[in-house]
Amino acid sequence: MWRFQAGGFKALGRGQPCSLDRRPSQLLDYIHRQTLNISLPFLLQSMQKQKVDIVKVLKDLWRDFLQCYSSRTMLCWSVWWALSTCGYFQVINYAQGLWEMVLPSHSADIYNGAVEAASTLLGAVAVVVVGHIKTSWAMWGEVALALFSFLIAAAVYVMDTVRNIWVCYASYVIFRIIYMMLITIATFQIATNLSVERYALVFGVNTFIALALQTLLTVIVVDASGLGLDIFTQFMIYASYFAAISLVFLVSGICNIVRAYRRQEQVQSRSPESQ
Repeated sequence: MWRFQAGGFKALGRGQPCSLDRRPSQLLDYIHRQTLNISLPFLLQSMQKQKVDIVKVLKDLWRDFLQCYSSRTMLCWSVWWALSTCGYFQVINYAQGLWEMVLPSHSADIYNGAVEAASTLLGAVAVVVVGHIKTSWAMWGEVALALFSFLIAAAVYVMDTVRNIWVCYASYVIFRIIYMMLITIATFQIATNLSVERYALVFGVNTFIALALQTLLTVIVVDASGLGLDIFTQFMIYASYFAAISLVFLVSGICNIVRAYRRQEQVQSRSPESQ
């Protein structure tokens, strides 16, 4: 306990003046130093422990990342997911700019909002329908991705080259229906090959890659600091982009089917020998 006397603070039971026998500012300074002396070791220990925890979390994330993407099926669907999402965002972001060039809104009635609503509704119907389709996505998935990516490329190409607003609307609806159907299949295929704890990691990485590619594509194609192309040339590039995706997955899918049939033939040829 402490007792205040005329000379300052005195320690009860000791009869010695305390080191706090000073002015109020010196007293506060003393208390501050003593508090630091007590809390600093605990603070350093806490920071060191936190640093160790962060390093451990990063190591665990990297290990999970390698395990997830070491699967060929997972890698295939994730690559398509990221690439197609990048192109999809570009098309929907600039579609109305294209429509404005095809048919200026000040010269005629436009139905952009109705087209957006109809494409969303029909896309949802297509998702429900595709959920009842039974097929071996492990074997035919890449070929299906190639085929439908080509249809997306064709829809974007028609939207760009046929300067009729109703053709543009129809092509846009087809584009969104196909994408929504495929992205649902891709999401399901990725999720079935993952544990629940890794959903956020994989879909987060895929989304990050898609947005990074979209940013790069925007800077190169759209931004004035890049090529700064007109809207029609931009959509020609987007159609070529989806056509390139289609070609890559077509080659990969054919190779996958050939390998599967060769394995099946080898198994059949070994079975009579074993008998």
